[in-house]
Amino acid sequence: MKIKTGIATAIVLGLLILSMNNQQAMAQEKITQDAGRKQLGEFAPKFAEINDDVLFGDVWNRQGLCPRDRSMITVATLIGKGIIDSSLTHHLQFAKKNGITRTEISEMLTHIAFYAGWPNAWGAFRLAKEVWADDAEGDGGKASFQREMIFPIGEPNSAYAKYFVGKSYLAPISKEQIPFSNVTFEPRCRNNWHIHHADKGGGQMLVCVAGKGWYQEWGKPARRMVPGDIIHIPANVKHWHGAASDSWFAHLAFEIPGENASNEWLEPVSDKDYDSLEK
Repeated sequence: MKIKTGIATAIVLGLLILSMNNQQAMAQEKITQDAGRKQLGEFAPKFAEINDDVLFGDVWNRQGLCPRDRSMITVATLIGKGIIDSSLTHHLQFAKKNGITRTEISEMLTHIAFYAGWPNAWGAFRLAKEVWADDAEGDGGKASFQREMIFPIGEPNSAYAKYFVGKSYLAPISKEQIPFSNVTFEPRCRNNWHIHHADKGGGQMLVCVAGKGWYQEWGKPARRMVPGDIIHIPANVKHWHGAASDSWFAHLAFEIPGENASNEWLEPVSDKDYDSLEK
């Protein structure tokens, strides 16, 4: 079983590297712009050329800052100068495309208000609400959370809903070699205490890929989980895992092969016990 566990660990490390490489590649994807030529190509061709080829073609593609960081700087600068017109709308749309979430833009504008002026922030908020309108509050931040990670959230985890407090989602990632899935929890969602039984081998491995969560074994203090954390759960150990109260949470779940393996679901984690972790 050490060999199989070693293979699983290698797979996890490979996936994490792939995820980081993909995220870096997305951040470094070449930015192109043709708005200058479309709007001013005939009236001011040189200005259009500089806008499209120099500002966006060269400056926005320089190494040292990713497009997401450049979007944050640009939005803050425009608001600081009192520019809260269509130019800001364009850069807010660009910021969203570059990965800035509804929560982040709200926090950004709140912070900027104290330095750039309250009226400027109010004007920017009106534009931002329109740009992020599709990230409805009704989804509880689900859409924003999906953009934080490379793996899909998947479908409601209906088959196991009775073993969870709150809503969870399941996305099978691979069925080959060692099958594994991405499990996503809304804030405060957690599964019941449970045990992965096995006569030999068995157990489970978790890899946090987004958000913040908790893992706890019976009789031991809970452990906070953040992206990159790996939890090795031995067979026959009573435990639970789930999201923090203020964050969505997702982890990859690897079921380690074992002899006579089975899962036993037990009592829920009470609100009292859960809330004590957040204090």
